[in-house]
Amino acid sequence: MDNNTERTGSENIPRRGRPLSPGYDEAILGATLRLMARDGYARTSMDAIAAEAGVTKSAIYRRYPGKAQLATAALAYLREQRPQQVSGDARADLVEELRRFRAGIERPHGMAMLGTVLAEEPHVPELLEHFRQDVVLPRRARLRTILGRAPLRDGIDVETAVNIVIGQYYAAYLAGGRPARGWERRAAASVLERN
Repeated sequence: MDNNTERTGSENIPRRGRPLSPGYDEAILGATLRLMARDGYARTSMDAIAAEAGVTKSAIYRRYPGKAQLATAALAYLREQRPQQVSGDARADLVEELRRFRAGIERPHGMAMLGTVLAEEPHVPELLEHFRQDVVLPRRARLRTILGRAPLRDGIDVETAVNIVIGQYYAAYLAGGRPARGWERRAAASVLERN
């Protein structure tokens, strides 16, 4: 993207004014995560985010058209940003995708932010919808692609396998905290045929 184009959703639109300053995105997204994890979505203002990030409100609005889009971008920022390298070994690729999921949800404010999104659904339903579109559905699509070329256990279809591996993490977390080391391999083994 050049300095004369700004990304908004999936569109590139021309923009006016000074070029975007490097480092602002990380400052804005980090401030959003910290404040929303501490105060919740409704009590976090764009003014507070700007002050926490050390930027102007106009710098935020040049990047994000509203608070819901900013909050979703902050949640997406929790994901590991590097593209996954596909090895061709479905088991290894599944374990790696689950490792990336775990790394994202276990970053500071990851699980708290998920709780915030769910708690705000009655008041700000578009926040959950943005979260689904930008974070949840892309992750599920990657898992479906991997599991679609994997030998699954009898009676398990791809969609069920996606629910099983992701659901195991949330169930373990709610029951007693982060799953034990090696969770990714155990989750993969629960849906794949034995070697």
